[in-house]
Parts: sequence; C-alpha cells; structure tokens
Amino acid sequence: MGSVSGTLVSEAGDVHWLRSDIALAAAARRQAGQLARGLCMPEDRVAQVELCVTEMATNLLKHADDGSLALRVVRARDRAAVECLSLDNGPGIDDVQRALRDGTSGAGSLGIGMGAIGRLADSSGIHTLRGRGTVVHARFWADGQAPAPAPVLTGGLTRPISGEQVCGDTWAVRTVAGPGAGGLLVLMCDGLGHGPLAAAVGDRARSAFRDSRETSPAAVLQDLHRDLRGTRGAAVAIALIDFAGQRVRLSGAGNIAASVGNGDTRSVLLSMPGIVGVQLPRPRTFEAAFQPGAALVMHSDGLSDRWKPADFPGLFGQDPSLVAAQILNQAAVRRDDAGIVVALSRQS
Repeated sequence: MGSVSGTLVSEAGDVHWLRSDIALAAAARRQAGQLARGLCMPEDRVAQVELCVTEMATNLLKHADDGSLALRVVRARDRAAVECLSLDNGPGIDDVQRALRDGTSGAGSLGIGMGAIGRLADSSGIHTLRGRGTVVHARFWADGQAPAPAPVLTGGLTRPISGEQVCGDTWAVRTVAGPGAGGLLVLMCDGLGHGPLAAAVGDRARSAFRDSRETSPAAVLQDLHRDLRGTRGAAVAIALIDFAGQRVRLSGAGNIAASVGNGDTRSVLLSMPGIVGVQLPRPRTFEAAFQPGAALVMHSDGLSDRWKPADFPGLFGQDPSLVAAQILNQAAVRRDDAGIVVALSRQS
C-alpha cells in the first residue's frame, strides 16, 4: 500500500457521561432528546430514544450497585446515530434471556426495560459478568436504517478524568486503498495531561490522521509527529489492518497498549518509548495475524493492560462499541482519562 487518501470510517466525538443518582432519568432523557433532535430525527423517533435511556436509567437505579450512562452521536462514513450505553459495576444478571423478556422484573435482572430497548433501537446488545458488571448498548440511526455490515467493524469509547468535561484520549478509523479489499488505519491517541489542553492535542492528532495520505503505520506516525510539534505531545499508536493479508501492523510511541485476540489467545503489539510531537525515535513496526473472528484492541494507560480475553466470555461477538465499553468498565483506572478503540473481524 502506498501514499493515497482514505475515507474516514468513524472517530471519537463528545461523550456525555451521566453518573447514577436520583436525577439520572430526567438528565438522560433531556440529553438524549437534544442529541436526537440535533440529527433532525422526527419527534416520534426522539420519543423512542428518550424512552430507551429512561429505561436504562431506571434499571441502573433499581438494580445496579453503581453505574453511569454514556450518550453520544456516532458517525459511520456519511451516516449518524444516537448511541446509548449503560455501564454498571454489578451484581450482573443471572439469566440474560429471562431479563430480555417483557414483564420480567426483580433484583439482579434489568427488569421490564430490556425488552423495550431491544424493540425500539435499530441495534442493541447486552453483556454481563456475574458479580462484576453489565453493559447495555442501543443505537438509533438518524434515518432508521442500519448500514450494511463491513468486513471489520470498529468502535471505541473515551471517558474524562473525574472533574473534567473533556478527555485527552481520542481515536479514529479510516480506510486505505490497496490490493483486494484494501484495509483500515486505526489511531489511538493519549494527549499528555488532562483537560482542555490535552483534548486540544488529541483533536489536532485526529485532524492530522484524517489529512495524512500515508498508509504505513510508521509514515502516518511521522506525519502526526510533525503536526504536533509545539504542543505538549501525545502517546500515539497507528495500526494498519490488511484485509487481503489478514495481518495487522502497528507503530507507536508512548504508553498505548495494543493486542490482537483470537479466542482466549492474545498477541501483544509493542509501542516504543517516546512522545509524539516532542521526541520520536525511529519508528518500529510490529505485526500479528488478523484472521476472521480476531479482535484488535488499542487503549491508553487509563486502562490496565492486565485484562485477558478469557476474562470476558461471549464479549467479542458483540458490537465493538459494547466491547469497548465493557473493557473500559472493567479495566479503567478510576483516576485517569480513559480511551479505547476496538476492531472486530467478522467470522467468514
């Protein structure tokens, strides 16, 4: 693959995090309605989004030890949707299928809301870990039509450090042309520090990633290094998923963790010491197989890298946004910005 332009597939945007408290349902309904109206959804569709997040909030307050909602607009090429995520810290659900049936309620289950969420949303999912926590996911496309599934599905999530409104971590995915089906370039960036200054570095890195015409991870990393000069810098990793070769190649500098999981196995892809924009050593590229069913996970040091695929039975068959949310939910370091991006190769 040479030097070509690509199409932006998806990227991090503003995430509205709402902690579980007595006012959660009203706040979530108001925020979700604003997001839906911002996409010019008709009022009956707005009402469906509002009902979904109300059910999520009510279930958190009734059944979860602690939790939060993450609401945002997601974009996939020229499409947009409101995405709703509910994350809690337990107790988990003993019988997911029972919880999904309308009219079911009780401690330890999500009650009547899950059936409604599944009917209202264009796509939805749930993953639970007994005693550890549950993530519920729902997505409402602006035009009511989910896009056709791609060979590799991507998604991510960011969460700011407590007390801040913006996050220094960010991610993005764009296509690259090449033999056969081409591939994807994936960015994970952690702007140094916290708050607006770190977020400004992340925004600049994401812009440079979109504008770069390079396709090799090392060359894209060098483009970002040049563009971030004069800033406080960032930890950055760039991965190239080669569809035809069924390989992933990665170049990075700083504390970005990256690995490819397939079943219960996990291959780590290393980043080198350095700060993009400040001091970048000569980039090195590491690679691993990326066969159907594989998952590429890249995250900042706001998440512990001690997690293993075996810790999350059944997770990697879910939507990548839900995958990202559950790993963040279980592995995030509570005192830091957190960011994660996930690419899932669909089973052939």
